[in-house]
Order: sequence, then C-alpha cells, then structure tokens
Amino acid sequence: MVSVVRAVKNTERLAQIALVLARHGFGEIVSRLPLGPLAPTPPAAGEPRRFAVRLREALQELGPSFVKLGQVMSTRPDLLPADVVGELRKLQDDVPPMTAEEVDEVLTEAYGDHLDAVFASFDRTPLASASIGQVHVAKLRPADGDREAPTLDVVVKLQRPRARATVERDLDLLYLLARLLEAHVPETRAFAPVAMVTQFDRAITAELDPALEADNAARFARNFADRPEVRFPTPYPYASGKRTLVMERFFGQHLDDFVPSGDAETGPRVARRALHVIAKMVFEDGFFHADPHPGNIIMLGTTAEPVLGLIDLGLVGRLSEELRDKAISLMLAAVTGDGAGLADALLSIGKPKGRVDLPAFRAEVAELSEKYLGRSLAEVELSGLIRDLVQGAIKYDIEMPADLLMVGKALMTVEGIGKQLDPSLDVWTELRPYFTKLVMERYGPRRLGREALRGLRALSTSAADLPGQIHTILDDLRGGKLELVARDPALATATDRLGRRVFTAVIATALLGAGTTLLAVDRHATLATGFLIAAAIAVLAHLWRDRGRGQG
Repeated sequence: MVSVVRAVKNTERLAQIALVLARHGFGEIVSRLPLGPLAPTPPAAGEPRRFAVRLREALQELGPSFVKLGQVMSTRPDLLPADVVGELRKLQDDVPPMTAEEVDEVLTEAYGDHLDAVFASFDRTPLASASIGQVHVAKLRPADGDREAPTLDVVVKLQRPRARATVERDLDLLYLLARLLEAHVPETRAFAPVAMVTQFDRAITAELDPALEADNAARFARNFADRPEVRFPTPYPYASGKRTLVMERFFGQHLDDFVPSGDAETGPRVARRALHVIAKMVFEDGFFHADPHPGNIIMLGTTAEPVLGLIDLGLVGRLSEELRDKAISLMLAAVTGDGAGLADALLSIGKPKGRVDLPAFRAEVAELSEKYLGRSLAEVELSGLIRDLVQGAIKYDIEMPADLLMVGKALMTVEGIGKQLDPSLDVWTELRPYFTKLVMERYGPRRLGREALRGLRALSTSAADLPGQIHTILDDLRGGKLELVARDPALATATDRLGRRVFTAVIATALLGAGTTLLAVDRHATLATGFLIAAAIAVLAHLWRDRGRGQG
C-alpha cells in the first residue's frame, strides 16, 4: 500500500504539499502533523474564503493526482458535506498537451520504427488532453499488415511518459498524510482519510492500465450484445501496448447537437434509453460505467432510432449478486413510496457500527420518502434523495458500501441528462415495472432452484467434513489437548465482592464473639461493649462501601 522509505525520499514534494495546504488556510491542521523541518511557516492571513473553495483551489494547485483525488472525493456525499461535494465537482484537468518529443517517446516505445506498418496515418495533434494522457486519431491497418486492405478509423490513447511514476509518488505521500491525519488530527477520522485514498488508488490505477479499459469494453459489449440502442468501442489489442490503447473511433454528435431545438420526441426517447441502459448495467449485470456524464456519450444512429455510444470505460463499478438484490429492494421501495421498506433496505445494505434506534431511523426515512416521492422529475432531485438517504444512514452510524455510492453517482449523472432532455420524465414511474420484473425474476423457479442447489452443495460439503472434524475433536480429547474455557465478564467483580464480604464477616464474627463472651462471664463490660460496637461499625462500613460501588 504505502512505502514509508519511498515517501521519505520525496521530502521536497511533501514540503510543497504542506506549503500549498498552509497557503490555502489549512496551516493549523498541517502544524499538528509531525513533519519536523518540513513544516511550513504559517502565511499571513488573506481574504476569508469558504472551506470548500479553499480545498478545491488547494487540490487544483497541487496538480493532476490531487485533482483526481478531489474528483473521487466528490463521489462521497456520505462522508463530506454537500457544499464540499458540490465544489469538488468543479475540478477539471487543466494540463497542457504532451510535447512532440513526449509523443515520439511513447510511440517509439510502443511501435519502434514500425509506426507506418501499424497505422496508415497518425494525427499528432491531440483530439483531447488530460492529466494521465491524451487522445489522437489514426487509421489502423489490419492485423495482418495488408497495405491494400481497408483501414480502420481509431482513436489512440497515449499515456504521459512519467504519469505512472508521478502518480505512484503522490499515492505514497497521500497514504502517509492520511495516516498522519487519522493519528494526529482525530476529528478528521469522521471523513475516513485512508479509506478515501484507497478508493482514489483504485480509480487512478484503473486509468493507468490500458488493458483494463480494453477488457471493460469487451465485457460491456457482451452484456449488451442483444441491445442495439447502445454501443461500446471495439478495442484492438494487437495494436495496443503498456502505454497505448487503440480503440474504434465513434463518429457521432454531442447530446446538445443531436437533439434538434424544439424537438419534443427525440429528447424523451434518448432520456429513456439512457435510463434503461444504466439500470441494466447496475441492477442486472452488476457491472456499470462509473461516470456516464454527457462528455462520455457520443450519439449515433438517427433521431428516430438513437444509439448511445459510451466511451472512457476505464473506471467501472461492480455490485455482487447479494448487493444487487438489496439495491433492487431499495429502488423498488423508492418507486412504490414504501417508507418502511426503504428503511429496511438501507439497514440491510449498510453496516451498523453500533446499536441503531430503529423507530427513530424508520421515522426519518419515512419523512424523507414523503418529501421526494410521487412527483415528476421536474420536481424531484434524485441526487437530493440519494444524498439525504445516505446522510440519514450516516447520522445513525450506518456505514454504506463504496460501490453503492458509485451507483448513486451514476444515477445522479443520468438524472442530469434526463432533466436536460426531458424535464417531464418521471423516473419512478418509468422504472417501477422494470424493478417489479427484476423482483419477480429473483423469486422465479430458475433463481430459487439455483440457490437451493447452491445450498445443497454447501450442506453436502459440510456433511462430508463433519466426520473428520469429529475425529479431530476426539483425538484431542484422548490426548488431553481439549480444553474448555468459560468466561464471565462479571466474574472478577463478583470474586472481589465475595472476598470483601468474607473478610468483613470474619472480623465482625471475631469481635462479636469476643464481646458476647466477656459479657457472658460478666467481666470487662466496657471492653465487651467496645468489641460489639466495633463489629457493628465493620458491618456498616462494608455495607456503605458496597452501596457506593453499586454492589450492595
């Protein structure tokens, strides 16, 4: 995860990070970290700005890795306040294109002197540029290198020469800073710094592996093989490398350009298709595009039969079958306005960190459901519903899975597309029959039969293992190795109380016996009275001490 040795070697970068944070108003936090001589001198107080703005500006100044971290943080409304999430969503990659020398370096590493044998043409002017790499257009020759065969229109993603080394350095430092924050600034633990960096690590690592995006594209294409309303670019592994990815080029239009002004049919048609595509990804396949914003959608086909072309497939989300079932229950409760079902679904998805006040939690979720449900999309903010549900769960100390939060972000993005294309679209009405069908399939004969077979296999395995486990226990019993230990948490307290009572009883009995004996023989009446009084005091002192400890 993190190499402290490597992190220490990057003291100059660490000092720069500390200085930038201090300059943007986080000096008090930096001063509490054990940075020694790397701690910056607190800058003079500047014009007051909101915390969210200062955080965004600091991350922007720290460069591409921190911009990516901020973008990941913007997907965590469960951990961060709404104003911080909103501000971090403004973060954009702002880096210059690669130089001609850097482009040549990457191409030479990938293709050597055979660039012309792979591509019939290669445009060295980038189509788009980002922090990790940039995109060029080219014409790809067939795999057999036949120069007479038709070429393929492709895009070529080139990774910046030192992108991986820069990201790995910053990751080491981010892990180090996150651990220092949790150790020395306890109030930051509520925002889970290490967990946040771990999620960022996962996202940025996906972007650094071109083969991973190619695999994702192929999997999406298989999942939607019978759905012509959506397409994914075909990867060409034979022309790709460690820092290059060659994929089919889509020729289409941006959403705004595809939907003609005043067209009352194309917008709703596209909105519904986008909604059903993301719903299938999440709730049927458990494998979904984690950032389906309009920039990652190229419109193909015609206005009568629109086709969504989804690109930039490096970052995806995954839901297990169990979590998909729970998410379906959650959405079904939402679309039917079932407040109690919504609360139960949230409880089953989340992980309570302690005891949950169930009546209060259900009452709060019911109030939220009344606030949002039963309205058209023009009136309902899906992102607000998800945010409030998640915040409600966090309020009751229920931790939500990170992958489910990625689902929330994807659904929020589709909500934005829906509002743009068809403000009157009612998401809940549109999805109600879809989720009803999924629930019916969940309890259908095929699904129940598969689960019964799985249970029988597990039972069979356990039954087969049982004789061996019993044999092991009997061997331990015969060899005197079997030991049963019972622990009672109150045993130590009870033993202490019993010991004190026995001691007091012995002393009081001795004093009482001496006093009564002296009185019986009618000798030393004063001393005998003293013994009796001492016995009474001993008993009363013991009772008073037990009462003070709540043990009487």
